Amino acid sequence: MYHIPALLNESIDGLAIKPDGTYIDVTFGGGGHSQAILNRLNKGQLIAFDRDEDALINAIKDERFTLIHANYKHIISYMKFFNLFPVDGILADLGVSSHQFDTNTRGFSARFPARLDARMSKTTEQTAWSVINYYEEGNLMKIFKEYGELSDARRLAARIVIERNKKTIDTTTELFEIIRTLAEWGKENKYIAQVMQALRIEVNNEINDLADLLNHVPLILKPNGRLVVISYHSLEDRLVKNIMKTGNLEGAISKDFYGNVNNSFNVLSRKPVVPTENELKLNGRARSAKLRIAEKI
Repeated sequence: MYHIPALLNESIDGLAIKPDGTYIDVTFGGGGHSQAILNRLNKGQLIAFDRDEDALINAIKDERFTLIHANYKHIISYMKFFNLFPVDGILADLGVSSHQFDTNTRGFSARFPARLDARMSKTTEQTAWSVINYYEEGNLMKIFKEYGELSDARRLAARIVIERNKKTIDTTTELFEIIRTLAEWGKENKYIAQVMQALRIEVNNEINDLADLLNHVPLILKPNGRLVVISYHSLEDRLVKNIMKTGNLEGAISKDFYGNVNNSFNVLSRKPVVPTENELKLNGRARSAKLRIAEKI
């Protein structure tokens, strides 16, 4: 299967779909969430986005459905072009698809020897290879600390620079052999996963793109429209939580003259929804998934 959608029922229920409503799935992938939305629509419409060329093969043949091959950061431009906003709901299932992880040539996973890549779109110029081999040591340290949440980011960056000065680091296998000895014993796989997370986020500009999307959501949603987001690591979840709770990405609470919090959203999920044990038995990759739901005021 191309991708098993996480928290499928919970996220679709969270959208509170109106049969004649208009919805956006900004992370189409294998189409699981999109198909579930279409199943609840009558005369409504669904617009989906995906930057990955491989996802286009999953396009759903349905006159109510449109798949846009583009980064969701361009959502405003496309919705104006199609004259389809404001909309009733937006769904985002963030992170990497199973297909991207499992395709050995994509360079997302430590399980396969592959050229360092990690691009969500094959048209992107920057790759994990260029980051590892050309970023200055200080920039490497920054992304490993911020995006990989690694406490030894300085030491890791220094080791990479030493080794690439001997020869270029071309493959996932070469990188992992270099950094494996830096990991705490017994936690090598987790350490490597954090390094790959940092590289992937940097290559695909994920945090900045997510910030752009979240800032645009109040402009796109109708009053009482729903925002449903599934995140997989704390960097994503923090932005989602902040925008829903305070109306801004920094999480800074501002109040009007009467003491009311200035916010475009009413949070419907006081705590994030997480997968059940039964779901995790079927889809272990959903383990870190967190679902948050908010309604535009």
